[in-house]
Amino acid sequence: MAHADCTIPGQRALTGADRPNGNRPIFGIPVTAATSDVMIDELDRLSGAAEAGEPLQVAFLNAHNANLCWENADVAAAFRRGLVLNDGIGLDIATRLLHGEAFPDNLNGTDFVPLYLERTSRIFRIFLLGGAEGVAEKVRAAFQARAPQHRYVGTRHGYFTDVEASGVADAIAASGADLVLVALGSPRQELWMSRYLADTGCRIGISVGGLFDFASGTKPRAPALVRSLQCEWVFRLLLEPRRMARRYLRGNFAFLARVARERLAPHSTPVWTRG
Repeated sequence: MAHADCTIPGQRALTGADRPNGNRPIFGIPVTAATSDVMIDELDRLSGAAEAGEPLQVAFLNAHNANLCWENADVAAAFRRGLVLNDGIGLDIATRLLHGEAFPDNLNGTDFVPLYLERTSRIFRIFLLGGAEGVAEKVRAAFQARAPQHRYVGTRHGYFTDVEASGVADAIAASGADLVLVALGSPRQELWMSRYLADTGCRIGISVGGLFDFASGTKPRAPALVRSLQCEWVFRLLLEPRRMARRYLRGNFAFLARVARERLAPHSTPVWTRG
């Protein structure tokens, strides 16, 4: 099945060299290299297979949470449990240095997840988890307009305690959802899915980071040109300098230093791999 009019910024033409199972390890996390067209079909295939087995957990690796994976074994394990897609220019730099070529597309969740819901051949029952009070309801309205073929069976804000976490999974199960979008921020969303996705009854769970804030209009997206250059992080830094400075300035430097270390000393390992 072809999706010739997909619109993720920076996408190149689909070629026979694009393989959905071409994994490129970054800090020990296998990141799938594929175009958005290929990945839409692959997610359809994997979600069908998940009906008969373990649910599929999907996450997006960027420079920030790659640093978290380097430093924390539990976070790394949560990412390694499922399908990991690339997000942002930091991952492109890393794969060029470590594997000799860029990713076919920038499969960031903010662009790819709505596109997937619009283009998938499957009909899902969707639960939206995350954001502040009322945000998930706005996202439901936006998604109903863009991808009306699905049923949106429930919403819940993301402000709950660890004690309440299992009850949230039970509520999702009671809704009859088979796809849950989880916007709790990284690494909380990946850790929550690693522990509770199986209890939700969903066949697929996708970590979506800041998608709800953008889809609801709570926060503005960067202009299309900025996104096409994979420089949305600069836009976000200018909007929220106090909150984002440590993540994007100090964090990006640490990420690039770790990539260089892995390139120059291949036997160096992330903290989580050390005994």
